[in-house]
Amino acid sequence: MNILITNDDGINSIGLRTLAEEISKIANIAVVAPDRERSAISHAITMHKPLRADRVIIPDTGISGWKINGTPADCVKLALEALLDFTPDLVLSGINSGPNLATDVIYSGTVSAASEAAMSGIPAIALSIAGHELDDFCFISAASIASKLLLQIINQNLPENMLLNINIPPADPSIIKGIAITRLGNIRYVNSFDRRIDPRGKAYYWLSGQPVDNTNDKGSDVWAVKNNYVSVTPLHVDLTKYEAIDTIESWNLEIADENGVGRGNE
Repeated sequence: MNILITNDDGINSIGLRTLAEEISKIANIAVVAPDRERSAISHAITMHKPLRADRVIIPDTGISGWKINGTPADCVKLALEALLDFTPDLVLSGINSGPNLATDVIYSGTVSAASEAAMSGIPAIALSIAGHELDDFCFISAASIASKLLLQIINQNLPENMLLNINIPPADPSIIKGIAITRLGNIRYVNSFDRRIDPRGKAYYWLSGQPVDNTNDKGSDVWAVKNNYVSVTPLHVDLTKYEAIDTIESWNLEIADENGVGRGNE
């Protein structure tokens, strides 16, 4: 079994290191990751400057990999098209330090790396620990859970263009209740920008703000991790809202040419 591992926290992150060590016990792995943290960069790719790939040894592991001066999506693209001499059976993105839940997946570099793999027809899983201020034990535990799930998932035929978004509670394994197959929940923020002045008198801004109290019913990913379940959410890259197509067609949208002749829907 050949597995590509990437992330958005960077090649030196503990999540990547721990995952690579654990998965290397059960599979042949290749590691291709950003050279620095690229969190919340979504599905950005690099188009107007060259990408550089350097061989590295992942700290404290002896495992070799590639560091890329690009985004998580860049890493997957470059790995599949230029760096690897095999086609991975699966792409793992993570382990992310922090949750990737609800609509936050839109911002996530971790999830976007998995999405890039899915777009290329390769099964993919995004892995995150749904907590903050995490210690080494959290990552070791999460990597072990990920390995156990991987051995079960790899034998299934994941539909094309689909990925699994897995969020693991930052809890002792003894109190994790099990697996919950979930939908995306709801997280809203009260955003604010902290305005400051640099030494040259120019204004700059730091995004801040806090999540508001969100209602998330049973069945959502947010509910699952709050209740100590490992959340497994199937996602797909087709953003079309199919049930709205007939409604919008009924609007009879049209444009008019210079003679005032309308052209309607076909």
